Formats: sequence, C-alpha cells, structure tokens
Amino acid sequence: MRPRPAPGPVLGGSSVPLSKDIRTVQMRILELEAEHRELDQVIEEISASVVVDELAIRRLKKRKLQIKDQMALLSAQLNPNEPA
Repeated sequence: MRPRPAPGPVLGGSSVPLSKDIRTVQMRILELEAEHRELDQVIEEISASVVVDELAIRRLKKRKLQIKDQMALLSAQLNPNEPA
C-alpha cells in the first residue's frame, strides 16, 4: 500500500486542500460579479422602457443585493479579519 501524502492546509475544516478551495471561491465570486453586472444592465433597460415594470425592477434589485451578500461572504472566507 502506498503511504498517503500529508494533508495540506484546509479551509473551513474541510478535507479539500486550501488552494483548491481558494480557486473555487474565487471562481464563484467572479461568476457572481458577472451576474451582478448583467442585472445592472437589465435594470437599466427596463427602467429606460416606455412602460416601467416596477415589480420586475424590485425583484432584480433584491437579487442584486443577494448576490452582493454572497460575494461578501465568500470574500470574507478568502480574507478573514481575524488571524488564524
């Protein structure tokens, strides 16, 4: 039987190596940022139309806030305020 390599640093107590977790979190942040920008464009387009759908705008803005909260949580995982 081959010996197992020593585990590297982990994020959040998982068994996934830290560098893989960081890349995954960074990719998710980039995806959320792209979705956030797309929502900005959609909101602008709806607001500029002749008939403004206020309900749709409110829903899109709420989704933007949810995305921003998710990005903040993920960023906090990458850059914790407290030293380890």
